[in-house]
Amino acid sequence: MAVETKFVVVRKGEEKMTFANKKEADAYDKMLDMADAFTDWLLQSELEIDESLAENIALRLAEQKDTVQHILRTSKLPEEEAVKAPVAQTEEPAVTETEEAAEETTEETAAAPAPKKTRAVKAA
Repeated sequence: MAVETKFVVVRKGEEKMTFANKKEADAYDKMLDMADAFTDWLLQSELEIDESLAENIALRLAEQKDTVQHILRTSKLPEEEAVKAPVAQTEEPAVTETEEAAEETTEETAAAPAPKKTRAVKAA
């Protein structure tokens, strides 16, 4: 007999999604928190929209957080290849340990600051 651990995200007594690992469940829960905040913000605005529409817009904004942040920073749409599919609708393929190590290396490289260039100083 095998024992499986499942992580279930529950909102308002309703089971939203089940995950195999805690990291994915926490990320989805955080996305739902963001969507709730967006919903409240939209309903408090002067826009005349119903709650259902506000929830749909809020969920879309939360799912596309990276795209929204890019637009806010640059006032431009991101390039096509940088646009990610919605979190709730994607099924990511299993990642091997080699791929995980390669991704971690890439993330570390991207996060590392570029070396500073030295400038020559003129003598007086």
